[in-house]
Amino acid sequence: MKRTLSAALVLSALAVATVAFTQSFSVQMGEMQGPKQPINYSHKTHAGKLKMYCRYCHYGAYKSAWANLPAMSTCMGCHKIAVADRPEIQKLTAYYERGEQIPWVKVHYLPDYVKFNHKRHMAAGFACQECHGPIQEMDRVYQYSSLKMGWCVSCHRKYLDDPKHPASMDCLTCHH
Repeated sequence: MKRTLSAALVLSALAVATVAFTQSFSVQMGEMQGPKQPINYSHKTHAGKLKMYCRYCHYGAYKSAWANLPAMSTCMGCHKIAVADRPEIQKLTAYYERGEQIPWVKVHYLPDYVKFNHKRHMAAGFACQECHGPIQEMDRVYQYSSLKMGWCVSCHRKYLDDPKHPASMDCLTCHH
């Protein structure tokens, strides 16, 4: 009886470990093919070629936990004039004139029980590219980093003794 119970426990533990291990491969890092969006917005054009600063659109990254998507008025500030005849800009203008939000498709996923705070990471001096990868080279945004717990923890470990912005290993920092 004890041998059967021990074998069952070992097999159960192996099954759980296998599932946890294989789930770490479910995010296609570096796939370079994010979801199709309702408007083909190119970070390569805006952040790369035009050298627009990330905070121009994602101003919330320094002020709050969320980086925010820009208001359409931010886009239309330029695109009322700039390349207004292009089909993607005409789509943008149509949403704007109808007063509708653009139904962007989410790209970066974290479990509901994980809270990532952009403001804290920005205050510590992290560049957007450290988590989002070479965003200025992406025509279509994709999830560059796995954003799995081990990936985050490895970075937190590197900065435990940072004199200016020490990272925390307290579980409640992210799980609350």
